[in-house]
Amino acid sequence: MIIENNSTDSKTFEYYDSLIREHPTTVRVERWEHEFNFSKLMNFGAEEAKGDYLLLLNNDTEVITPDWLEVMLGLCARKDVGIVGVRLLYPDDTIQHAGVCIGGLCAGHLNKNLPHDRWGYFAMQDSQQDLSAVTAACLMTKRNSFEAVGGFTEELTVAFNDIDYCLKIRELGELVVYTPEVELYHYESSLARRREQRSQAHAIPSRDCVYELSLGGVLREGRPLLQPQFRSQ
Repeated sequence: MIIENNSTDSKTFEYYDSLIREHPTTVRVERWEHEFNFSKLMNFGAEEAKGDYLLLLNNDTEVITPDWLEVMLGLCARKDVGIVGVRLLYPDDTIQHAGVCIGGLCAGHLNKNLPHDRWGYFAMQDSQQDLSAVTAACLMTKRNSFEAVGGFTEELTVAFNDIDYCLKIRELGELVVYTPEVELYHYESSLARRREQRSQAHAIPSRDCVYELSLGGVLREGRPLLQPQFRSQ
């Protein structure tokens, strides 16, 4: 299911039509004709979806691993798992996301910019592990878990909403699992846009920043699975 949010390029809609013609029983487009709010988009998509498992996937990703869905579903189907996240790469094959650590005043991607063929400290980049959070650029979760926590917090319009969701799932007593066995390219964070993203980070609504800073004990104490002397980078 594609959530369409105010696209203007005619080629986009031509692409939608071609997908529906080729896969009439499996592809559909639902329109969210309101402001961009990532949390509202995810909640709207969950309401419209029909499955017991929800895969949140950005439109600027490209799948590398052929059996990616099977691997993610195999983990997410465990009774103790609420979320599964994966390894995301920049187009130059360096790490964009290998899990998220939380501590200090913010949350950051682990092993960011590390070359793909480097395993990182104690091979953490290349190890399946439980974490406090993963990015929602590619995230699988159980529907019943999603509904149990009320989905995404809609006050978080752009940033930190996926972190907040992961923390809510952990409060249920369910695990957030990162697996490097699934890989995708994430083009939004390409080399050409890294400088732009750094400047845009300062434009995030202050309400989002304040909410992130108000996450209380998790931010003050850091995640229980990360040695407190480590930094996210």
